[in-house]
Amino acid sequence: MAGHSKWANIKHRKAAQDAKRGKIFTKIIRELVVASKAGTPNPEDNPRLRAAVEKALGANMKRDTIDKAIARGAGVGEGDAYEEIVYEGYAPGGVAVLVECMTDNRNRTVGEVRHSFTKKGGNLGTDGSVAYLFKRLGFCTFSELCDEDSLLEASLELGAEDFLNNDDGSFTTVTEWESLIATKERLVEKGFSVLDFEVVRKAELEVEIDFKNAENLLSLVDILEDLDDVQNVFTNAHIAEDILIKLSEND
Repeated sequence: MAGHSKWANIKHRKAAQDAKRGKIFTKIIRELVVASKAGTPNPEDNPRLRAAVEKALGANMKRDTIDKAIARGAGVGEGDAYEEIVYEGYAPGGVAVLVECMTDNRNRTVGEVRHSFTKKGGNLGTDGSVAYLFKRLGFCTFSELCDEDSLLEASLELGAEDFLNNDDGSFTTVTEWESLIATKERLVEKGFSVLDFEVVRKAELEVEIDFKNAENLLSLVDILEDLDDVQNVFTNAHIAEDILIKLSEND
């Protein structure tokens, strides 16, 4: 059950980049709009929206801003209407890449995403070309100060699919994505301190890549994440520890 994962390191690196670029609020607002549009505008009856609201509050977003975004998604407020699109492609080295977008202009977004792939020697694929390689899961990361055995036991009791020991000392409980919020809330009630939570697309089979392809892949991911319409980027690459260290030294 218990595993070892570099996921937290990569995710925290991404979070730091998002903060630096000032994109966190933009991403959260779009998620609020789309989540409200996809279901009820009441967070208590819409787990996805409830998760987005918690993210917004955790990022110190004003309640008025949150309410306006929810109203926009429900068709009450004014503003652009966003839709979700997932683009699929390949990076050099045979790495599969999924790009989650929220956009008000499909033509603009696909052009920017395609250009990013081409720039780094990759190519955009057709619908379904790589999506089958990924499984949507809920990742809830807890403080390294939590008691590992107690957290593992509580996670198992709640039906967790996996439990990971991260390189930074934190722990991640992996759940079905629909159960993420309920599981997080139950574990918080039991006294465990949450650092972060998110729905991810985790590759069920990873591809080992060398230093050159890893460097190129991370550059592609950076370019894609810097696009205004991109919410998340997922790959099936496995980057060895020594390569990750070498890459971090080159940053």
